[in-house]
Amino acid sequence: MTMNLFSRLKPRGGVHPEGRKELSADAPICALPMPPRLYVSLQQHIGAPANPVVAVGDKVLKGQLIAASQGMISAPVHAPTSGRVVAVADYPAPHPSGLPVPTITIEADGYDCWQDSDPPADPMALAPEEIANRVGAAGIVGLGGAAFPSAVKLNLSRKSGVTTLIMNGGECEPYLTCDDRLMRDRAREVVAGVRLIQRAVGDPQVLVGIEDNKPEAIAAMRAAAEGTGVHVLAVPSMYPMGSEKQLIQALTGKEVPAGGRAADIGILVHNVGTAYAVYEALHHDRPLVSRVVTVSGGAVAVPRNLDVPIGTPAQALFDFCGGFGTVPARLVMGGPMMGNEFSNTQIPIIKGSSGLLALTGKEIGRPSPAPCIRCSTCVRACPVGLLPLEMVTRIQASDLAAAVDLGLKDCIACGSCSYVCPAHIPLVHFFNYAKGDLAAKERAKLKQEATKKLADSRTERMDRIAREREEAARQRAARKAAQEAAKKAAEAAESKLEVTT
Repeated sequence: MTMNLFSRLKPRGGVHPEGRKELSADAPICALPMPPRLYVSLQQHIGAPANPVVAVGDKVLKGQLIAASQGMISAPVHAPTSGRVVAVADYPAPHPSGLPVPTITIEADGYDCWQDSDPPADPMALAPEEIANRVGAAGIVGLGGAAFPSAVKLNLSRKSGVTTLIMNGGECEPYLTCDDRLMRDRAREVVAGVRLIQRAVGDPQVLVGIEDNKPEAIAAMRAAAEGTGVHVLAVPSMYPMGSEKQLIQALTGKEVPAGGRAADIGILVHNVGTAYAVYEALHHDRPLVSRVVTVSGGAVAVPRNLDVPIGTPAQALFDFCGGFGTVPARLVMGGPMMGNEFSNTQIPIIKGSSGLLALTGKEIGRPSPAPCIRCSTCVRACPVGLLPLEMVTRIQASDLAAAVDLGLKDCIACGSCSYVCPAHIPLVHFFNYAKGDLAAKERAKLKQEATKKLADSRTERMDRIAREREEAARQRAARKAAQEAAKKAAEAAESKLEVTT
């Protein structure tokens, strides 16, 4: 298939931050030694947290189910190694707040023994529904950052008639190279996973988008995809090309409508890391218990790409990379543009952890914010076509409704506006604050509505009880009156009989 069969357009906006990918791009994936303890969070995905099915003292095998999914939007969690459950309790999570979440702590036994597996003889011969079921049972979620349960996307996309499957190999965040190395080191497995996703969705056309600054990954993927009908295409190297909407526009020329989903225009997007996890699940019957993580930044002694068991403390990754060559000024989980800053190095790796960065003061240094000069640089940089300077003005004035009217909810929080702002205004932080405030107000509104509903329900129930009591009293009075009338009638009949006699 030739390139001109696709009506591609150059996406709007975007920025070109310093990539710094050379720090780890040439480091092949290597396995991290198993740490003595793993802290497996039960909330590693969008939706309801998993429900533990093990207790303290239980022995588990690698790949064994330790927490089951709850509801439609959820994903199960499995043991990343063999050992013993030593705690089922709250533990700090990889979140800016650092607040604890329900976590299963496993003490490794050193054997790393897998549970018995039963992979299908030919995964491609399975029905689409069965592939999706196995993906769901394996606990696979989107590994590009969103962590949405993959099986849900597969089933919804098949039902909505998706015609194009896009595999996201953009990896536009600076420093991160885990997807690049995955495509270079394990291209055959990634393509096999892509084909399984294709079959699960109903055999749509498949496009793999990879930024053109990754020539080795493009070459490896094209070689692995030869003769499969999977088309590997280079897209411009710019941030945020790895965002779903921007990649769709770059590859197809289509735009996802405001407030809509990719499926609304017949497209499904998955990450190449997710494809590899699908391959492992279907070809080897192995659930998602590890992932590739980039450890990088100017403060890291030896940047690397590591295959890491889920639940491994961040400190173990830094230690394996030689520790810190200099004291880091900032620690980030994910990429520098959209990742979360953290300070507790004992927080665990979760399914959505693509990178651990230890950045120096020189790498993060930015002057203090100055007043907005209305230059509109942020407008030109916004990949969604929003007006960041106008939105932040409304937010500063506490007029969130006006900010929403200007497209606040369409903001993808990529940070491009903040990156290019000559006044160094942290625009994206204002937007995230506003979204959080709106979410809190929405939760309060829902709570108020639920309270009102409960109050109305109670009032209705009490009214019903009162009516039932009144009806019962009326019936008792009627029965008593009937009994008295019958008694009187009997007495009258008896008196009449006596008189006659």
